[in-house]
Amino acid sequence: MKLLELLEKTDYTLLQGDINTEIKGLRYDSRKVEAGDCFICISGTARDAHDFIPDVVERGAAAVVVSKDVTVDPSVTVIKVVSDRLALANMSAAYFGYPAEKLVTIGITGTKGKTTTSYMVRNVLSMAGIKCGLIGTIETIIGDEHIPSSHSTPESYVLQETFAKMLEAGETHVVMEVSSQGLKMNRVGGIFFNIGVFTNLSPDHIGPNEHSDFNDYMLCKKKLFSMCETGLFNLDDEHASDMIKDAGCKVLTFGTGKSCDYRAEDIALTRSGITYHASGKKELDVEVDIPGRFTVYNSLTALAICDLLGVGDDAVKKGLAAVHVRGRVETVPVSDDFVIMVDYAHNEMSLRSVLTTLREYNPKRLVCVFGCGGNRSRDRRFTMGRVSGELADLTIITSDNPRFEEPKDIIADIESAIKEVPGAVYEIVEDRYEAIKYAVGHALPGDLILVAGKGHEDYQEIKGVKYHMDDVEMIKQAKEEIYGTHS
Repeated sequence: MKLLELLEKTDYTLLQGDINTEIKGLRYDSRKVEAGDCFICISGTARDAHDFIPDVVERGAAAVVVSKDVTVDPSVTVIKVVSDRLALANMSAAYFGYPAEKLVTIGITGTKGKTTTSYMVRNVLSMAGIKCGLIGTIETIIGDEHIPSSHSTPESYVLQETFAKMLEAGETHVVMEVSSQGLKMNRVGGIFFNIGVFTNLSPDHIGPNEHSDFNDYMLCKKKLFSMCETGLFNLDDEHASDMIKDAGCKVLTFGTGKSCDYRAEDIALTRSGITYHASGKKELDVEVDIPGRFTVYNSLTALAICDLLGVGDDAVKKGLAAVHVRGRVETVPVSDDFVIMVDYAHNEMSLRSVLTTLREYNPKRLVCVFGCGGNRSRDRRFTMGRVSGELADLTIITSDNPRFEEPKDIIADIESAIKEVPGAVYEIVEDRYEAIKYAVGHALPGDLILVAGKGHEDYQEIKGVKYHMDDVEMIKQAKEEIYGTHS
C-alpha cells in the first residue's frame, strides 16, 4: 500500500522523502516496527514516541509520521501532522480498508449504563438473526470469540483491526462503548456512527491523566454527536439539554417524561427484575430479569436502538428478557436466607443509583462492601463513603485496586467521610476476600449484600502488578468455607 493511500483522509505536510513510498505495515509501537513499515509517533503522558525515531529507522522504517520538528535520516520519508492520534485513526481506517463504513455502527457514551445497554442490544439483534459484534469494558466479541478488554474503547488501530475481523466473521453490525477518553484521544476518529447514544452524566474520570474538570469530561462525551447520523438522548438526565445543544445529528429522546420519543410507563419492580410498558414510537410490554430502575433506562435505550434498526417486537421482548451481564447487579447464589450481588459501581453516581434501587426491594438490612481505586480522583473516596453511609445499613470498607497507594490511606479517606454521616454503621476489613467473608458470615435473614466496585474485573492491581482476584469467585469460596460445599 502506498503512503499516499494511507494519508487519503489525513491533513499533512510532506517534510522529506517520497509520498508514494510503499508501506508494508502501520505501527505506533516502536518495538514492533519492521522493515518497510510506517511509524506514527504518539506523544503520550508517560513517553513521547518521537524519542524512538532513531530506533525505528534502525529497524528499517520506510516512513515516520510526526507532530513535532525532528531530524530524521534522509532515507526515511517524513510526514508532519497536527494531531498524531487523529492521524493514527484515519490512517488505520485506510490501512484496513475503512471497515466501519461497511458495518452498521452503534456508539454508546455516558457515565454508566454503557456496558449493560451494549449487551442488551447485541442480545436483541442476535434474537433477530442479526450478527452483531461488541466492543466494551468487559470484552470484545467477534463471532464466537471473546477477547478480554484492557480499555472500554481500544486504540484506533486495534479498533479498525477489530472492525475488519468482524467483517471477516460475517458480522453486519457492531455495538460499542465510546468512552470519554476514547473521544478525547481520537480512538474513534474518522468513524461516522449510524446511531449515537447518551445514557447519563455525572463527575467521573476527573484527575491527573484523565479530564481536567467536569466541563472537559462533558465536552468530550458530546463529541460523539458530531460523529453520528442519529442521536438518542436520555431526557431524564439533568445534563441532557447540554448534550443535545448544537448536536450535529438527528435528535431522538428516551426516558419517563411525556415528551420523550421512547418512554417507559407503569414501571414495576419484580423479585428479580423489572417490568414496564414502552410507549411513544414503540408500544410494547417489557420484562427484564435484572433488578433496578436503571435497568428501565438501559433496556429502553436498547429497545429504541433496535426499533430504529427495524427489529421486530418478538426479538426485542425475548432478547431483553434473556439478557445477563457479568458483574452488573449479578446475583451470586449463596443462601435462601439472604441475597448477595456483585456490581461494577465505582463512583458516587453509580453507587447511589444501585443502593437506592436495592433499597426499594425492602431488605432486612442493606449491606455494602466497597473500596476505592488508588491513583484516581481522591474526591471519589469521600463521595462514595458518604453515599454508602447514608443508604446502607452496614458498610464494610475494604481495598479495591490500590495501585501505587497504600490501601490503609485510601480506606482512611473513605472512613473520614462515612464518619460524618449521622448513624452510619461501618466496619473496616482491609483484605477484600476477608471483607466478603465477613459479609457472608455475618449475614442475617432478609439481608441484601452488595459487593461493589470491581464487577467483572478478575484482578487486583498492586504496585504495578495485577494479581488474580474475582469477587464472584471469592463469594463462592466464602460460601464453601462458612457453609460447606453442600449447603
